[in-house]
Amino acid sequence: MNQVRGEPLVGVDPNKVPRIGVLPRYAADESNMKWFEVPGFNIFHAVNAWDETDEEGGEVVVLLLVRSMEKVRVHLGTGVVSRHILSTKNLEFPVINPAYIGKKNKYVYAAIFSDQTPSETRMMRTSGVVKLDVTASEEEHEGQNECTMASRMYEDNCFGGEPFFIERDPENPRSEEDDGYVVSYVHDESSGESRFLVMDARSPTLEVVAAVKLPQRVPYGLHGIFIRENDLYNL
Repeated sequence: MNQVRGEPLVGVDPNKVPRIGVLPRYAADESNMKWFEVPGFNIFHAVNAWDETDEEGGEVVVLLLVRSMEKVRVHLGTGVVSRHILSTKNLEFPVINPAYIGKKNKYVYAAIFSDQTPSETRMMRTSGVVKLDVTASEEEHEGQNECTMASRMYEDNCFGGEPFFIERDPENPRSEEDDGYVVSYVHDESSGESRFLVMDARSPTLEVVAAVKLPQRVPYGLHGIFIRENDLYNL
């Protein structure tokens, strides 16, 4: 209804304190849910999460989240929640190598929203793609708040949608986490041409290794999924 009234799609109530809820993985119901207050906390999408132990052996849940890329550590025993900004860029639609979902990962790929993205459709149109190293220590980026490893901006008046990461060889257990490709649809609003871009995920510039011209336009979209041919046959 906010959009119907000409208001922002998402709003924040400053009179309420945001909370993070942690539920044990094998809980039978919600009775074991623990809540942690995090003043000023505001996210749009979760990237990944895993559990680990701290120096004292305590249980910690680690969350990777966006609007700005942020790492949140929830210490279950003490109730302490720490936050570390990893990038101050305006990022959305984050993805990782799907083999690392629920496990500690190093790399995140996300769409960039820049000033050149038309404000009236900024929720849909992205200006580029960025690769982040989220394992860098807080000291390593002290005062910088930036963990960008690689980025690629689209050409003038070209906009994309959500990126996806595709493993080069998913059957190889020795593959590196970033051994694969980042793909996205990109539309040129000057020529009306749509292309499917394939970028080398290990390249420092996310080098385009293939650009497939499409016979018709692909509309901007919010979410999707990449399915391999053999997975499609097994549906």
